[in-house]
Amino acid sequence: MRLDKILRNSGAVIVKGDSAVEIDAICNDSRKVVRGSVFVAVKGFATDGHEYISRAIGLGARAIVYEDEQAAKFQLASTDTEGITLIKTESSRHSLAVMASNFYGNPSEKLTLVGITGTNGKTTTVTLLYRMFMALGYNCGLLSTIANYVGTKGQEAVNTTSDPLTINSLLKEMVNAGCEYCFMEVSSIGVEQERVSGLRFKAGIFSNLTHDHLDYHKTFAEYLRCKKLFFDTLPADAYAITNIDDRNGMVMLQNTKAQTVTYSCRSIADHTCRVMEQSFDGMLLKFDGRECWSRLIGMHNAYNLLAIYTTAVTLGADPEEVLTAISTLMPAPGRLENLKGPKDTSIIIDYAHTPDALENVLKTLREIAPDREIICLFGCGGDRDKTKRPEMGLIAQKYADKIVVTSDNSRSENTADIMADIRSGMDTSGKARSLFIEDREQAIRTAVMIASEGATILLAGKGHETYQIIGKEKVHFDEKEIVKAL
Repeated sequence: MRLDKILRNSGAVIVKGDSAVEIDAICNDSRKVVRGSVFVAVKGFATDGHEYISRAIGLGARAIVYEDEQAAKFQLASTDTEGITLIKTESSRHSLAVMASNFYGNPSEKLTLVGITGTNGKTTTVTLLYRMFMALGYNCGLLSTIANYVGTKGQEAVNTTSDPLTINSLLKEMVNAGCEYCFMEVSSIGVEQERVSGLRFKAGIFSNLTHDHLDYHKTFAEYLRCKKLFFDTLPADAYAITNIDDRNGMVMLQNTKAQTVTYSCRSIADHTCRVMEQSFDGMLLKFDGRECWSRLIGMHNAYNLLAIYTTAVTLGADPEEVLTAISTLMPAPGRLENLKGPKDTSIIIDYAHTPDALENVLKTLREIAPDREIICLFGCGGDRDKTKRPEMGLIAQKYADKIVVTSDNSRSENTADIMADIRSGMDTSGKARSLFIEDREQAIRTAVMIASEGATILLAGKGHETYQIIGKEKVHFDEKEIVKAL
């Protein structure tokens, strides 16, 4: 594709060279540069792409996009730039995203792209939207924390929101495969880093906003701003769908140009849901006055299902067909998965890794089986928001009869230090018996050993993940395998 077509609306300006040069690839990683590519120098957190401009040219890049003029000049001073097109931009991240969209033929404009943002519920909502629309007879794509799907073809995902090149490459695959819809998780970090710039969304969904990612955003106000920015940039022909039961639900709509749609489980809204009854087998719900049985459990899942229902109906699906499809949906992997354990225990595997998510799951388990003993096993991730650790310890103690604090993805932190942070929020004289065991597999075995007959054991934090990150090493760790071997 010609360079000038790739640069259209990207904010990047050619300062030297040929605008009509043919480009075969776009790269922002110098290790992936091939002959005939354009290299976009992006300032990252660990490395700065500007330091690899000379290397990219040596590997055959035909064009260079940069934002830091001084850093670029330093690299170019000792490099032969004959025949190289040099391009200046105010934001390499923004330009990369728009360039990626142009390079792949703006695929987001050729299907119905639906994005969801919020602290909790993103993976469940997009996964179930994907499954439901597939069940309704549509060919769909999915971009999520767990996996990316083009129709029925899936692959493991790396980030909640992938980089712009990966996103647009997958969207093009979806278009080529005849997909009519794509359902996508949109993280606050993805918005802030402009990974979704250049995409045209038909609908944006807001689930909720609670305590998370403050290791990155530093303040809750900045976290809120990044979530809201997604809705601020929706086009006028899109839909902004929001949960008004969340105190920030209406904030998301303040500056949007999109058509607004509201949903609620507690008050009057465009679409409503009420929980009539629930058990470990599922719950009876009433959507806009129509009853529907779901195999999912918990108030948080009632909100997820209402978001799904609202989105589908807003996009033109028949409400009765939507409810029929909802009744067949199974939970997303690692979301309140119920496995039978020894001593007639119910072992629940859930991804809950924020204070709000942990509280939602524990409250659900307590409501469904008020007379059963609850054991809560969890840890907290290293190199992540430290302020949530004591809060999660306090929440576990509030709802569980016994607590086992253990490791999660410790990364570069010492597991014992993370556990100490959790312990600082707990009242060690409280009613809940607390154990602290660093080895997570041993902690699981201990939780089962101390469980009473028929107890409910929650394994929180890992969910769908089949690994632990210890230091820089990714070690295989599958809780389902461990439970089945008990």
